Amino acid sequence: MKTSQASTRQYFISIAAILMVSAICFYFKAELNYRAAALALLLTVSVVAMLFDILPVLIAAVLSAFIWNYCFIPPLFTLDISNTEDLLMFLSYFFVALLNAVLTFKIRQAEKKARDKEEKENTIKLYNTLLNSLSHELRTPIATILGTVDTLKDNNDKLSQLQQLDLLNDIDIAGMRLNRQVENILNMSRLESGMLQPKRDWCDINELVNNALQKVNALKHNILFHEEETLPLFKLDIGFTEQIVLNLLHNAVQYTPEHSSIEIKVRHESEACLITIADNGKGIPEKEFPLLFDKFYRLPHTKTGGSGLGLSIVKGFAEAQNGSVHLSNNDKGGATFTVLIPAETTYLNNLKHE
Repeated sequence: MKTSQASTRQYFISIAAILMVSAICFYFKAELNYRAAALALLLTVSVVAMLFDILPVLIAAVLSAFIWNYCFIPPLFTLDISNTEDLLMFLSYFFVALLNAVLTFKIRQAEKKARDKEEKENTIKLYNTLLNSLSHELRTPIATILGTVDTLKDNNDKLSQLQQLDLLNDIDIAGMRLNRQVENILNMSRLESGMLQPKRDWCDINELVNNALQKVNALKHNILFHEEETLPLFKLDIGFTEQIVLNLLHNAVQYTPEHSSIEIKVRHESEACLITIADNGKGIPEKEFPLLFDKFYRLPHTKTGGSGLGLSIVKGFAEAQNGSVHLSNNDKGGATFTVLIPAETTYLNNLKHE
């Protein structure tokens, strides 16, 4: 039904364009000779050919030829042509109009095929990158879990309680890593679907950050978070925002040396929630800033691990809430990610009275 309506609209616009240009040329026929009118009509056919399918374009070309003959070639208002020169000119116009319509349409088709081919190649490249990355990111924790479970099953009587706890901890870490990658894939699918609708609710941002900290394996890093007790409650999407904090924390832990410091700050600024996560690692080359939030992009010469989805999800979830994410390098080394999310605010006492 929609295709039929679009096709009908193309016929209508094509014919209307020819009639409108013809009327303008006829109105100024005292200043324009019929050759100038022919050029104007040919130009209109070319524009129509750049926009629409072939049949509306051919109709526009044929219609322009007959209008040109009827309204501009003497004797006017007849389809008769009085001399051979005008007849040859009309036949030439008719041929050129049709040829122009077909060639312009063919060129547009060729350009579309080239674009589709390029987009397909880019998509294949992106998904090859994803599969190559995930083949390692998913296989490694799965192999860890399977190997550790086999060890526990085969040597349960020989292992001390401490050794068993260490193995169970390895399973826990591998499971969290596996879960994080699956969540990133699902979140990216949600972002690409274009159907994200944030569900805003009142949130204690201090509690949200603490919940995220409990899900991050950062035993070899120093994470500093000083709760700001005077903060109001923010009305935002709790799931999106926690995922933003989680991905930024994991990114900081993943790409900074052991025993690095990671500092989290949250504050209220101009009807928005401002979250900053800073580290004292090596920082990020500024030339990489524009690419860092692209899907599957990973900094060159960085440690293995990661699918390149984390920061693109951070950006997507921030923008889904009409927010933004900004990256900068610190003067003394390291990088700072700043997330700004516009949000209504209130205090708990006020909320109880609502």
